[in-house]
Amino acid sequence: MERRRLGADGPLLPVVGMGTWMSLDVRGPDEAERHAVVHEALDAGTALFDSSPMYGESERVLADAIAERRDEAFVATKVWARDARRGAAQVERALSWYGRVDCYQVHNLVAWGEHLPRLEGLREEGAVGMVGATHYSAGAFAELAGLMRTGRLQMVQVPYNPAEREVEREVLPLAEELGIGVLVMRPLGGGALARRQPDAAELAPLHDHGVTTWAQALLKWALSDPRVTAVIPATRTPGRPRENAAAGCGPWLGFRERALVARLALG
Repeated sequence: MERRRLGADGPLLPVVGMGTWMSLDVRGPDEAERHAVVHEALDAGTALFDSSPMYGESERVLADAIAERRDEAFVATKVWARDARRGAAQVERALSWYGRVDCYQVHNLVAWGEHLPRLEGLREEGAVGMVGATHYSAGAFAELAGLMRTGRLQMVQVPYNPAEREVEREVLPLAEELGIGVLVMRPLGGGALARRQPDAAELAPLHDHGVTTWAQALLKWALSDPRVTAVIPATRTPGRPRENAAAGCGPWLGFRERALVARLALG
């Protein structure tokens, strides 16, 4: 799998990662099945895994799944609390599970002024690799952009797919200007775009770009924007991690190919 560098001197990151929202929020017998999906992703070359305390059991289940292969995984998780005390408890719990968090993000910008100083301190100590912030709503992108301009973030996470392109106005250009990495949530439109399966013949022009499935077309649509560091589709289905990982290799889509994917996605 190809990798992209975060900034001029930053670490290499996997192009296709794996989200854990809903997919790893399980307890009991289902956990072994989800561990197998995580291992399949690792075997396919996927190293980036994104989670959050907002996702129920997902942080814990991910930690258990990668415990014996921690050095193969780039863990991105989040703090999601209204005050510094609750946030500190979330952070300590995550560090106890993972040992180190490679990218610690403030989820949906909640109380970011409370949480950033602690995350920055942990980054100086080496317990955190990068500090980031996320938001799902275009209405918050102005606030996110303002925080990006402070120089305190090394990563942002935002939605980006043919139906959600608001980040093209300010967030993506600013990330490129400042050397900030971009993780793409909802590359499949929360599953809605993935369900709009075009005919196989309509995907034929993308075959030379390594695209054999509609999900790969959508993932590669986002990845073909050079300002994007990685996409993080969530899955619980065996076989899907390997399919997704295959979208992380070039050749990338050009203007015409991206326009075709957008047209097929939007009907």
